[in-house]
Amino acid sequence: MAPNTRLLVGGLVLMVLNTACDDPVGPSKPDPITELPRALTATEQTVIARSNSFGFDLLEAVDEARESEEPNTILSPLSASMALGMAMEGADGETFAEMQTVLGFQGVDRAEITASYGGLMDLLLNLDPAVEVEVANSAWSRQGFPFTSGYFDALTQSFFALVRELDFSDPGAKDVINQWVNDQTNGRIDSIIDAISPLDILFLINTVYFKGDWTTQFKKSATQPGSFFLENGSTVSVPMMSGDIEDVGFAHLGAGRTIAELPYGGQAFGLVVALPAPGETVDDLVGDLDEGAWNAWMDSLHPAKVMVRMPKFELEWESLLNDALKSLGMQKAFSALEANFSRMTPAPDAHISAVKQKTYMRVDEEGTEAAAATSVTVGVTSAPPGIVVDRPYLLAIRERLSGTVLFVGVVRDPR
Repeated sequence: MAPNTRLLVGGLVLMVLNTACDDPVGPSKPDPITELPRALTATEQTVIARSNSFGFDLLEAVDEARESEEPNTILSPLSASMALGMAMEGADGETFAEMQTVLGFQGVDRAEITASYGGLMDLLLNLDPAVEVEVANSAWSRQGFPFTSGYFDALTQSFFALVRELDFSDPGAKDVINQWVNDQTNGRIDSIIDAISPLDILFLINTVYFKGDWTTQFKKSATQPGSFFLENGSTVSVPMMSGDIEDVGFAHLGAGRTIAELPYGGQAFGLVVALPAPGETVDDLVGDLDEGAWNAWMDSLHPAKVMVRMPKFELEWESLLNDALKSLGMQKAFSALEANFSRMTPAPDAHISAVKQKTYMRVDEEGTEAAAATSVTVGVTSAPPGIVVDRPYLLAIRERLSGTVLFVGVVRDPR
């Protein structure tokens, strides 16, 4: 894998010119996909719009809090929403209400939200045969810990989740979970769980994998070193792809801003790139990005054949989302004293201890490969009784009913 790219300023960079260029190359184009296989229900439309809005809010919160040496932020709103949606299925009372609001589902019935997640998965997985899209969910619970059976039934039926119980005291348990993530993301994200604490009782994990070839591919021979201007005023040299690309959605947003969408496969999926105006930063774009602005941007796109220059890159990103979610209003779910996950487990102190996301993205002349994994860790404040025999100890064998001791001894070196 190539080293992490550190050249982007909050996203991709695109230069669009209405001039001709060499004819692009690539495989024959698939027939354009112009409609969904079925109409979206009103609730599904709401879920998609609210999930997008949640993603924009999350991007702003996470990107604003990034470390200065980490210039890039690549999130999967769908992955975060689904993983948190599985957790929300087990929440009740004010905990559910806060999660419902932050995820953008105010006024939508719980059952409708849950059913719509499943419907959305079904649409995405089968929409464009020329584009590979995989979405998977799983729930990994601590062996022997009490959970509500109906909770896991809901995850299986509506989120199509793999539900499995593991011995969390076994050091190999995290490897089992990480192998599942690795498999679902085609090796692009090899792990999401670093360690399992004695206080962890459940891991809810979503993965999203995307691989699509451009509808019109770039010529590899046209990729040349080019200048990329960083926000600090310096310039770096990066491999810049260029080509005369057909079927690009393109628009000037006014005030010098430019937006374009490069289609994949049968054009059901596309890569959207928005450039700030001269004198602006990408932070200005992110600050203006909400559901209304996004819809206006998408409505402004019109098909055109344009000359595109943009960097090819490969990068990885990861972050804990706890603070960002708290800043958006999801407070109680993280509090052992206030969280209510009674629809998940009878444990009164069950709460979300960590929300972690990892992403991978590669953009080159052929297309794009991207993967994401989001893990929601549910924990408690007191560990179940346990003992680790890792120092000299006394042992005995007894008959329990009479109390007769058959053997007794001290082990100081078990080798």
